Amino acid sequence: MTTNAFPDGFLWGTATAAYQIEGAVDDDGRTPSIWDTFSHTPGATVRGDTGDIACDHYHRWRDDVDLLEDLGVNAYRFSIAWPRVVPELGGNVNPKGLDFYERIVDELLARAITPVVTLYHWDLPQYLQDLGGWANRDTAHRYGDYVAAVAERLGDRVPYWLTLNEPYCSAFVGHALGQHAPGMRDEATAVRAVHHLLLAHGIGAQRLREQAVAGHVGITCNLTAPYPASATAEDQAAARRLDLVENRMFLDPLFTGAYPPDAAAYFRDVTDFGFVRDGDLATIAAPLDFFGINYYEQHAVLADPDDPVRGWRRVPDPDPTIVGIGVHPEGLRTVLTRVARDYTSVPLVVTETGIALHDYVDPEGRVHDAERIAFYESHIRAARQAIDDGVPLVGFFPWSLLDDFEWSWGYGYRYGMHYVDYATQARIPKDSARWFATVTRANGL
Repeated sequence: MTTNAFPDGFLWGTATAAYQIEGAVDDDGRTPSIWDTFSHTPGATVRGDTGDIACDHYHRWRDDVDLLEDLGVNAYRFSIAWPRVVPELGGNVNPKGLDFYERIVDELLARAITPVVTLYHWDLPQYLQDLGGWANRDTAHRYGDYVAAVAERLGDRVPYWLTLNEPYCSAFVGHALGQHAPGMRDEATAVRAVHHLLLAHGIGAQRLREQAVAGHVGITCNLTAPYPASATAEDQAAARRLDLVENRMFLDPLFTGAYPPDAAAYFRDVTDFGFVRDGDLATIAAPLDFFGINYYEQHAVLADPDDPVRGWRRVPDPDPTIVGIGVHPEGLRTVLTRVARDYTSVPLVVTETGIALHDYVDPEGRVHDAERIAFYESHIRAARQAIDDGVPLVGFFPWSLLDDFEWSWGYGYRYGMHYVDYATQARIPKDSARWFATVTRANGL
């Protein structure tokens, strides 16, 4: 094995999410999610963009599977839309919703592409938000019922299941910062949402195993690599406080069965964690088969003396991308080695990493995205270095297969390996797609 080759059987894939690509928001019985409501709220997204049409993947999915085959990937991560499967409060399952995802799974398997299913990628049914959403403990149990319905139909064919995508974003970005659905700005609600999301993960994992699914069960967390901006005790303490919010609030319950010891003091002004009931943490910490990591950020942290409890602020990156963060592949290696060293020995998968660019089609009909190729190459090298460090890394899924609805950023920023002309729905392979196809077929750089 050379330093640029990957182990046999390594999963090379790419990723999407239902609300970002499917469109067809009221077709075949689907009902609104919190992102339908949020994106239609004035000022919530760039220029009022919504996912009503997005990439029209609901009608063009076969063409998009063709793109996957052209990429040479052996895996594909996609999400199932909860409001398509359980469109009403009563819990009745919509067969047409499951039919759609069954067709995708069967077509992927027919082409020797491994389906990796994310069961929750932020599209909570609006009818549950009307009852409190993730602040309501009952949502975690309703999630379990939805998972069981999906598993009953697809459990014999899906090799990898991810219960949740990025609970940090669902909880804090959606409930404390107000930048994602449901658009709340209440830290106490955000912390409660953290717990109920993690409880939903645990319940969902239980329901998958009760259904005796054939595949492996995991969860995806977006993890960062914060570090102190200086050697001072104040900056080191600030970096640890930020690490609590972005990383340890999720890693510790999942892998140690307890919230971090400094969480009570950090959140003392907003909660006493009274929503944690006996048995919850054991449910959350049930063993995983694998663990997904989304990586986008490494940042230096300074102490903020004006706020001794929160007490941190990120240092602006000196060379930011268009979304304001820098390119730091070394942070991916840091995150992977930390998780493998400090938390778990289960296989790890890079379930997302990518870069937003202002891509355009040139007069020859090409999309030259050399910056994305450089980004992918550097992060693949960092992943290979992590394997050399002893990390049990088994897969790498760049974000994303397609340009898509990028949440509150709308359609202004493009992450895809395929350019989407949203007016015509034409897909144009970018240079990065052609480059990534050489990586997948060579099993390395």
